[in-house]
Amino acid sequence: MPDTHGEATEHQEAQNSESPREEALYEDDEDDAERALDVVIREETPADLAAARALISAAFGDDRVGALADALRAAPAPLAAQAYVAECDGRLVGHVMLSASRLDAPRRLVDVLVLSPLAVLPEYQGRGIGTRLVRRAIAAADERDVPLLFLEGSAIYYGARGFERADAVGFRSPSLRIPPLAFQVARLAGYQPWMTGTLVYSETFWALDCVGLRA
Repeated sequence: MPDTHGEATEHQEAQNSESPREEALYEDDEDDAERALDVVIREETPADLAAARALISAAFGDDRVGALADALRAAPAPLAAQAYVAECDGRLVGHVMLSASRLDAPRRLVDVLVLSPLAVLPEYQGRGIGTRLVRRAIAAADERDVPLLFLEGSAIYYGARGFERADAVGFRSPSLRIPPLAFQVARLAGYQPWMTGTLVYSETFWALDCVGLRA
């Protein structure tokens, strides 16, 4: 996944050193600021799609990542894509998507999920919304009995939010263009120790050239 796995970016230096796709929102998570906002996290509905596309494009500064989200929704997959939005005063201000990929493990293929993209409108970044969306995404994956949730993104940001460096715990990246620190995983309740191997992205990420970094 390229510059599209993600967050539209306050921690630009960290993002550039790891992966430029995963977050349209790197934030400091100010608790007081979060409490000051009346934000609801809920599942995306068909009525949200146009606003979600506009939000993602605004967060990333172009339409490429919004196109990825649209394609992931429409693509046939062993696990249906799932998305959540953050709503504040009737406006969508944040969005996160989960989509299916597979782990090529020694025993068999394992259905897993990928968190991408994650986006928060620039004027709402740094206020805890991204953290709440990541938390909900992890919980949603767990509720579906999916053992592993992968992403490309800042080890600093996601390491504080339930993820760890994937290559350090037995997983191989789907591309050499993904910096090792950026290849992240959350091991969920359904995870078993034999589940190691190579992450295989869905065709949508490859078709839209949304994997790793390009020079």
